Amino acid sequence: MLSAARRPARPAPCNDSIARGSQYARRDASPRRRAPSPVPRVTGVFTGFAVVGLAVVVGYVIARIDLLGPHARHVLSRLTFFVLSPFLLFTVLATADVGTLFSALLPVSMITAAVIIGVYALVSALILRRRVGETVIGALSAGQVNSNNIGIPISLYMLGNAAYSAPVILFQLLVLMPIALSVLDAATSGSRSPWRILRQTAKNPMLIGSALGVLVAVLGIDLPPIVFDPLHLIAGACVPVLLMSYGMSLFGQRVLTEPGRRLDVIIASALKLVAMPALAWLVATWFGMPADQVFIVVVLAALPTAQNVFTLAQRYGVGEILSRDVVFISTIGCLPVLFTVALLLDRSPA
Repeated sequence: MLSAARRPARPAPCNDSIARGSQYARRDASPRRRAPSPVPRVTGVFTGFAVVGLAVVVGYVIARIDLLGPHARHVLSRLTFFVLSPFLLFTVLATADVGTLFSALLPVSMITAAVIIGVYALVSALILRRRVGETVIGALSAGQVNSNNIGIPISLYMLGNAAYSAPVILFQLLVLMPIALSVLDAATSGSRSPWRILRQTAKNPMLIGSALGVLVAVLGIDLPPIVFDPLHLIAGACVPVLLMSYGMSLFGQRVLTEPGRRLDVIIASALKLVAMPALAWLVATWFGMPADQVFIVVVLAALPTAQNVFTLAQRYGVGEILSRDVVFISTIGCLPVLFTVALLLDRSPA
């Protein structure tokens, strides 16, 4: 949640609907306030996915009528990776409350993701015998959740606070992503020099934006509107552009059509949709977290695969169809999973 004592409430940098998250930042401030019941939260799932689905459909239509030409996907992918995503990640993390960033949600999410990623990596390397780059993309598809584009709307509409996804963003961008980028750089460039890999990783714009955002939040720097508002303007373009780019990639494609890779997609999708939320529940229960935090952790783990994995696959030219299929299946499949989670774990009074 945003720190009201340290900075004025600002809209979350995604879209007008998500921007209302700052208005709900204090929803849990009073212990006597009754949380929303499962029915409104189930409705919130529909609302969050309606926000996302429109952009995907628009991208599909753009590709279908060939509005932007044959190079549009490549251009939009580079625009998202090098410009828009860093601005979005900076503004989300810079305005997040430090207590939320480093709450108990962080270690539980880290353990859950690490186990799922490790399981897929072992299966891919030892049983399926895939190359390193493809194994990395498949592992990220199984264990990296969409904490931005879908996570923020779902956190707002289903959990009542858009900032709940901030710890997951922090872990994925500052811990998971540097490791993945280092391995992908080494696998695709053929370089084994640790210093070159370190330099390439350090120059990644998404990592730079995330690190600067966390630094601003930790130091309690209150950026004036003349600085923050232009950053927020550019950040606001990230989610719709990324989702439209993904929608464009769906035109003319069918799921599970790549020869020899159907099993990879099925394994990654099953880990993402079933194993990851179940493991999050087990870990959170073992940690002794209260029921409301267990619910939050499981909802975050049940989110679909991040579109950023697809962006990375495009950027490094490996596992693109694998990541695209898992993103599609997990995005559709997580709807019944989230409904089930809301009905089974949300014990809030009506």
